[in-house]
Amino acid sequence: MANIKALQTGHVGLNVTDLDRSVAFYKAVFEFEVVAEGKEDDRRFAFLGRDGKLLVTLWQQSEGDFAAGRPGLHHLSFQVETIDEVKAAEQVLRGLDARFNYDGVVPHGENGTSGGIFFADPDGIRLEIYAPSGADPADAPTAGAPTCGFF
Repeated sequence: MANIKALQTGHVGLNVTDLDRSVAFYKAVFEFEVVAEGKEDDRRFAFLGRDGKLLVTLWQQSEGDFAAGRPGLHHLSFQVETIDEVKAAEQVLRGLDARFNYDGVVPHGENGTSGGIFFADPDGIRLEIYAPSGADPADAPTAGAPTCGFF
């Protein structure tokens, strides 16, 4: 076994079909800034972050739409501090005509208070924004499933 003392997720790299469209989406929703970018026709990419920390890299090197039924990324989740922040992001997403899996904030578990919104980026990549508390207790979107709104 490796002798790893501390471990955390670094950044997540996503393939996109239209870099300009995706950069605009991620900047609007997550208030990311472009940390670095490649503009050569055959090597277009953008490194996105906040507060000096790289969080997401976008690579224009794919075609079609995200395939949830294939091995790979299930979804990418971002935690915020409050449900009000989740709801504010939801309003931005509605203005961008984003595709939602459910209407409004849904709890992570039956009558749970953590919850969020489940939506897709312009390429259909499944995303979540959630808060650890503050969701109105309600039925989970998928009874008996793990705490995720993408089942």
